[in-house]
Amino acid sequence: MTRLAPLGPRHLVVLSRRLVRRSRLLQIGLVGVFWLAGEAIVRTTGLPMPGGIVGLGLAFAALAARRLPVVTMKRGADWFLAEMLLFFVPAVLVVLDHGELLGLLGVKILAVIVLSTAAVMGVTALTVDLCYRWTERHVAARLAD
Repeated sequence: MTRLAPLGPRHLVVLSRRLVRRSRLLQIGLVGVFWLAGEAIVRTTGLPMPGGIVGLGLAFAALAARRLPVVTMKRGADWFLAEMLLFFVPAVLVVLDHGELLGLLGVKILAVIVLSTAAVMGVTALTVDLCYRWTERHVAARLAD
């Protein structure tokens, strides 16, 4: 009969990494841990940002620094993306409760949304183009002086 050697800290780290890589639920929990850490940072420092964005930045920093392997979060993130419609169920239920949105009224609202979005994009593009041309003229004038 062989005796098992006691697990040291290194073995526990390896086992926990394997467990997280295999478990979608633990990966979702890890995403939640990053979110909670971001919330804690925002509340502690008073940053005028959502905690989820700060948590996303923390996760990105850990991934970019290669302190957190991508496979540690891949399955959980894939599940979030696959089930994203569940996060928008309240909006879908509003449409189902108001059948008039599926008729002519809905088409009118959709047209207003599309046209106003196009107008904002067009005006923004025009403004950026005019500012770019103005800057180019002034830079050229200063170089000529």
